[in-house]
Amino acid sequence: MTDSFRIEEVPVHLGLGARVIPEEPFTGEVDWYQRYGERHAADGVEGRLVSMFTFSKAWDSWEMHPSGEELVVCTDGIITLHQEVGGTVRKTTLNRGEAAINPPGVWHTADVTDTATALFITAGMGTVTRPR
Repeated sequence: MTDSFRIEEVPVHLGLGARVIPEEPFTGEVDWYQRYGERHAADGVEGRLVSMFTFSKAWDSWEMHPSGEELVVCTDGIITLHQEVGGTVRKTTLNRGEAAINPPGVWHTADVTDTATALFITAGMGTVTRPR
């Protein structure tokens, strides 16, 4: 059993064998994600990263997860997801307590109204980004 922690500061990995593994403190840097991927490479596409972020402005990039779905749960505020599907951008607005799924291979980004917090459960293997 572990002590409590803030998921915004210490994301967790959901791994094989129904394990929940607290990660090193989140830095937001690309190398954090690289180290995370190296630590859990053996879990392959079944591994999931659980993280939470508070946003006060629109995302400055798009991202895409080729190996699996991503669950997005708005826990506070309003977040609008933009998903590029079949050459068009679909918008989905989430209020507190609402959720959406980013399918594998779908480029997505987000805008917020004022400030919003969201919980993400991500199949992150192979994730790529591009400028918005």
